[in-house]
Amino acid sequence: MIILKSPEETGKIKRAGRIVAEVLKELKEQVKLGVTTLDLDQMAEEGIRKRGGQPAFKGYRGFPATLCASINEEVVHGIPSKRALREGDIIGLDLGAIVDGYYGDAAITVPVGAVRPEVLRLIRITEESLYRGIDQMRVGNRLSDISHAVQSHVEAAGYSVVKDFVGHGIGQSLHEEPQLPNFGKPGQGPRLKDGMVLALEPMVNMGKDGVRLLSDRWTAVTEDGSFSAHFEHTVAITETGPVILTADHGSV
Repeated sequence: MIILKSPEETGKIKRAGRIVAEVLKELKEQVKLGVTTLDLDQMAEEGIRKRGGQPAFKGYRGFPATLCASINEEVVHGIPSKRALREGDIIGLDLGAIVDGYYGDAAITVPVGAVRPEVLRLIRITEESLYRGIDQMRVGNRLSDISHAVQSHVEAAGYSVVKDFVGHGIGQSLHEEPQLPNFGKPGQGPRLKDGMVLALEPMVNMGKDGVRLLSDRWTAVTEDGSFSAHFEHTVAITETGPVILTADHGSV
């Protein structure tokens, strides 16, 4: 069942989302050579708590950290460790916070030092696909219109959309209905309504779309070892258009 949010509830999600946005901005500035993903995780938890929020991921289904930190061929759910960032790496930072019982969730991918031009292009296309999807988050559209916008932009650039992981509704739970794939034909699925809040999160591989789980049972990596990028926003669907709840500027 898709749970529609009142303006008051959306406001609470936005407060959680603002914390996520601010902390991700801080983390992006700290992505430097020699910094460990464990360092970033500690910064993330401190940043959320000092703003009055709670980490959304820590302990969620047993996940051991505040931040999902995924490097290079790691697609999502990388567990922070003493691994230090190196020149030419890229790192996906996925973060969630809880405020007054409501969740916000967002992700960015950041280059480390000098990164190959083709990898920078992967990051750019993935972020663009996120906003192509958000632009379809309008009352009266179908859910798969969002999915199709993401997939068509990614594949036109020669990349692959990950199909094993999807976006989701969000509110008083981190993951609510509906599931929001990053692929599909347009014009399918439920109609979008005022009050829906969705977390859209394209995951895009330079190579093929196949992924596999590592032995930690969390970290997903590309089967072919190609680099992968990930971006995410929590977005409210309103009568006047989509409103991004995990960005400082508030709307598209």
